Amino acid sequence: MLDIQLIRQDTEQVRAALAMRGSEFNIDEILNADKQRRELLQETEKLKAHRNTVSKDIGHMDNDGDRSKLVAEMRNVGDHISLLDRQVRDVESKLESLMLELPNIPDPGTPQGTNDNDNVTVREVGKERAFDFTPKPHWDIGSELGIIDFERGVKLSGSRFYILNNAGARLQRALISFMLDLHTSQGYSECYLPFMVKQINFTAAGQLPKFSDNIYHDVEDDAWFVTTAEVPLTNLHRDEILDSDILPLYYTAYTPCFRREKVTAGKEVRGIKRGHQFDKVEMYALTHPDESYRALEKLLADAEETCTKLGLRYRVRRLCTGDLGFGSRITYDIDVWAPGCNEWLEVSSISNCGDFQARRANTRFRPTKGTKTKYVHTLNGSGLGLPRTLIAVLENNQQADGTITIPEVLRLWMSGEETIG
Repeated sequence: MLDIQLIRQDTEQVRAALAMRGSEFNIDEILNADKQRRELLQETEKLKAHRNTVSKDIGHMDNDGDRSKLVAEMRNVGDHISLLDRQVRDVESKLESLMLELPNIPDPGTPQGTNDNDNVTVREVGKERAFDFTPKPHWDIGSELGIIDFERGVKLSGSRFYILNNAGARLQRALISFMLDLHTSQGYSECYLPFMVKQINFTAAGQLPKFSDNIYHDVEDDAWFVTTAEVPLTNLHRDEILDSDILPLYYTAYTPCFRREKVTAGKEVRGIKRGHQFDKVEMYALTHPDESYRALEKLLADAEETCTKLGLRYRVRRLCTGDLGFGSRITYDIDVWAPGCNEWLEVSSISNCGDFQARRANTRFRPTKGTKTKYVHTLNGSGLGLPRTLIAVLENNQQADGTITIPEVLRLWMSGEETIG
């Protein structure tokens, strides 16, 4: 959530910054609601002060007639105050709804652009493997080795679902364990989180109301299936005031993720690249505002190390204003090369959200004892996302005889086996 003070004081700057995202937002309606709220509060406080003064006077009056008259007047004043209080609640509700619809303001260093074509490649790391045969896509590899079962996945749950069998399931589990262990060695505290949370968690994380159509939920129990571990991690310290000495806080967590994405048939979604259920290991940070950009570089470096240890060729891209996520000020994407699909696959987005999520979650810290509280900055990044990392491992490590060489860093969780097939 943006700071209402910022919108009041730098209206045109905010308007211009949001326009860089490629959409128009009704700032004037927000300003009008904010003005109405303040005027109502001012009037209410004035009436309450008047009532308090008169009430003290009534207590010292000897004339019953004058006292009764003032009591009747104050009863009317009380009714008016009740009316104003209801109006304040209504306008505050309207203002909050409008504020929740506003995305974050892009960082000045975020390149301007309208879509993915305007994203800036920062670097490419690693060389493309030279195959002496035509590399197969993962959907052929998986079917031939019997480690990916598309038909039974659809039979169980419908389109965009699949089953990983035997070495495929173990490889997925190995990747998750490898990443969690790597991130804990990088200084993250591991959490095992609920996979269903209450609605307020999604609102605080910036997922609601914007993405309500993409979230699975049980209305009766107010149970919302997580779309990413970022959602519960954002809420770990909701409504808390943290000691500045404990900042920064770094967390990592594995969760399955559930999304009601509208996907269509075609090259982009063939295989297991996109689905309604997938696994992801998340990195998350809460920092002092002065340290958030240093933390952003740490998250990026830690995600890159994951790619490097897996032996994957990857690239880092800085997203433009038009491709930026709703809650982000600045984002780096990491894509890995999949030679069978013959394309780059995004496996991580590392974002600095500034105080945007912290305002929604009311997560603050006190710089020093007795000073005014400030909002922390929050950051998040996949470290990495599956199944695309699994796809890249399968396609980059395939051999001419149809087997898969298991990356050395994963063999600990594969009973020491070196190949699949």
